[in-house]
Amino acid sequence: MKYIVNEQVVLSRPLEGPLAAYVDGFAKWSSKQGYAVCTLRRGVRLAADFSRWLANNQVRRQCVSSKHPVQYLRARARRVSIHEGEAAALRYFLGFLRDEGVIPADKPCRCRSTPAERCAQAFEQYLRNERALAQVTIVAYLPFVRDFLKDRFGNRPASLSQLSDRDVVHFVRRRAPRLHLKRAKLLTTALRSFLQFARYRGDLQLDLAAAVPTVANWSMSAIPRAIAPDQVRHLLARINRRTAVGRRDYAVLLVLARLGLRAGEVTQLDLDDIDWKAGTVTVHGKGGRRVELPLPADVGAAIAAYLQDGRPAGPCRRLFLRARAPNRGFRCGAVGSIVRHAILRYSIDAPTCGTHQFRHGLATEMLRHGASLGEIGEVLGHRHPDTTRIYAKVDLPALRTLALPWPGGVQ
Repeated sequence: MKYIVNEQVVLSRPLEGPLAAYVDGFAKWSSKQGYAVCTLRRGVRLAADFSRWLANNQVRRQCVSSKHPVQYLRARARRVSIHEGEAAALRYFLGFLRDEGVIPADKPCRCRSTPAERCAQAFEQYLRNERALAQVTIVAYLPFVRDFLKDRFGNRPASLSQLSDRDVVHFVRRRAPRLHLKRAKLLTTALRSFLQFARYRGDLQLDLAAAVPTVANWSMSAIPRAIAPDQVRHLLARINRRTAVGRRDYAVLLVLARLGLRAGEVTQLDLDDIDWKAGTVTVHGKGGRRVELPLPADVGAAIAAYLQDGRPAGPCRRLFLRARAPNRGFRCGAVGSIVRHAILRYSIDAPTCGTHQFRHGLATEMLRHGASLGEIGEVLGHRHPDTTRIYAKVDLPALRTLALPWPGGVQ
């Protein structure tokens, strides 16, 4: 006798076990997420077998946790060969069940944390909730703060009121020389942020953030590495827009080149951020800032082409989605990966393989066409004018007027 699930999967045995009633819902969810039929069938059959295994081992629905798929796959490996992707399919199944409220969320690890670790966790919450920093920034800061607290307090109570400027200076002088210049500057930035947090919380009376040594570095010592306009045109012309992925990548690259957005800002774009009638796009910048920018006609046309024929259907509201199921928004690094692969694939003569070169390129072109530094800073979403001043170094005609004549005249 055959048993049909969601009109797509045929099972040789009836559904059994504590999760049997939810396998059909999982099949519908998988279909909406854009999985291929063969992948959907494999996942549903695996979910049905997993539910049957739970029943055989007398595991109740309320007790199912992340440890059970591991135990199940270990037992399954004794009977059949484990295929690639089965562990991921079970993770998605459990994630679906948690979202539906069928099984409880995994309890956090009750590992005994040190006072220093608890202090670092409080700082993490502050950065996320009060400062609204991006997750990638928080992840970059925390290791330095944990290192500082462990160095000063070890496993003892982290009494921040005992900190002194000597502790801060001693830590930076020992750690910074071992790091690359950019990492050393990140260390001091993270430490200043943590000490400001400690004073904000009332643990410090003195402004120890001012005691953090400055890493030796000439201000604006380098010229922004901007991709040339002709190379941007060459890159965009090479993208194959006959495919769904090509239409998506073309739209992403055009957004970077025409709007000068950061990679994270492209990742955070939602469908609701585009006002087609007004011809504007709302950008979610650093620190939770929202900036409304004009939507150029060519950028709007590229996005519309992707939305009409290329963007996977599904409930996710992110503008740009993964090409493979599950259909969800980009994760950190996805935009950089698109840029890097396109530059390498089409042999573009670019100064780097990163996304920021398009931002620098836009600013440089605006400057050459007569835009002021204030206007450039407004488009790029800079908070402080000093951030934009570095682009004055690429305005060579203006700089030539400041050059002193060579002694003796022209030879």
